[in-house]
Amino acid sequence: MNKSKLTKEEKHWIMYDIGNSAFVLLVSTIIPIYFKNMATKGGISASDSTAFYSYAISISTIIVALLGPFLGTVADNKGFKKPLFTFFMMMGVIGCASLSIPKIWIVFLVVFVIAKVGFSASLIFYDSMLIDVSTDERMDNVSSQGYAWGYIGSCIPFMVSLLLVMFSTKIGISTSLAMTLAFLLNAIWWLVVTLPLLKNYKQNYYVEKTKTPVKDSVKRLEKIWSELRNNRKVLIFLIAFFFYIDGVYTIIEMATSYGKDVGITDNSMLFALLLTQIVAFPCAIIFGRLSRKIESDKLIKVCIIAYFFIAVFALQLDTAWKFWMLAVLVAVFQGAIQALSRSYFAKLIPKDKASEYFGIFDIFGKGASFVGTTLMGISTQIFDSSKAGIVVIAVMFVIGYFVFQVQNKKSNVEI
Repeated sequence: MNKSKLTKEEKHWIMYDIGNSAFVLLVSTIIPIYFKNMATKGGISASDSTAFYSYAISISTIIVALLGPFLGTVADNKGFKKPLFTFFMMMGVIGCASLSIPKIWIVFLVVFVIAKVGFSASLIFYDSMLIDVSTDERMDNVSSQGYAWGYIGSCIPFMVSLLLVMFSTKIGISTSLAMTLAFLLNAIWWLVVTLPLLKNYKQNYYVEKTKTPVKDSVKRLEKIWSELRNNRKVLIFLIAFFFYIDGVYTIIEMATSYGKDVGITDNSMLFALLLTQIVAFPCAIIFGRLSRKIESDKLIKVCIIAYFFIAVFALQLDTAWKFWMLAVLVAVFQGAIQALSRSYFAKLIPKDKASEYFGIFDIFGKGASFVGTTLMGISTQIFDSSKAGIVVIAVMFVIGYFVFQVQNKKSNVEI
């Protein structure tokens, strides 16, 4: 098999990254700006609206973190993964399409939480599908390709949405209608691009279905925690992942709220974050190719160090050009650290228990996101400044790096 050429199954898997990334880009750009403007009209201060938005993200995160291990264990039963994936994907799609309905900020956050839960839960099954569609030798590159094409592909619905909102009056529609069309467009994109995966995916690794699959899944879930205690390489990696991905997710989800708080205009932020997607595309592919020659654990450490300095740089963010610089720096490493962490973990775990383990993986990832956004919300309200939360994020990267170093020393297995 040509190592550089993607198989049909790998291409269909990558397409879901392209589909759901449209929603991810909305979450990091238009949605927080739209919400903050709605909250301001409702008499909510800038710091409080940032805090409330971060709490909404935290709530959606903890819901998925609590459900993840159980859902993942059930999904490992033969024939269960695709239906569960489809259900939560559709929950996200419908939630995204419905975001234009609420006119009160608290109701908007409720719908947002529903959409976010659907999106995040679908990733538990999607990430575990990597084992079914690829091989250990190809996973780093395929995972990186997923993030890369997700970045560039999401620009298509985003650009159309942005043009609709910015030029709504010139084309004779209200801003409200433009936002409705934008949410619908991204929801339809997400669904349509996912169809090839839904049609062609086959679950190659699974646990044979029993007469009581849910009950037996609960029993398996109890056993997996014992397995983790004995598999120190996986456990220590998950602890390291918890700390460093905390900062990554918080930066992704709170960048525009933070930028708005320090005085960056809406247009500057939107175009800077569009630039992030464009720059991230080749960078994710480059890191995927580098993983063929350089061990993925070394590349992950480079990304953690880079993110620490990005957080330090964010502390003195006060002008549009600095926000643009921050966007470019994030773009270089954002896809790489997520893609390589996903494939690194996939190679550590038993294939027939992939969804179970990715359910645990999701606990640590979503738990980190919960902690990060919650700490940012609390510190922002206490100190009345978003910069206080950035300090916490920088510390998380330091802890994550040193725990990851311990994980490397504990292991006698090369990835």
